[in-house]
Amino acid sequence: MATTTVRLDAADEQLLDRLAEVYGGRSNTIRQALRQLSATAARRQSLTELLDDWTAEFGPVDEAAVAAAAERYGL
Repeated sequence: MATTTVRLDAADEQLLDRLAEVYGGRSNTIRQALRQLSATAARRQSLTELLDDWTAEFGPVDEAAVAAAAERYGL
């Protein structure tokens, strides 16, 4: 298993300590954060690909329709 050094300011140190209580230690917290960040990046990439495919097939997204849907669904 690899070891990585991360420098944290006082505020991040406090965040890590609080989260460590929930996730079973500092290392587990950082592992969980990396997994979540990776999943977020994968979702973002998938969304980008979906929008690219949509644009290729149907043209650009209608911003007015998006705004109306966001208003309708409280987004």
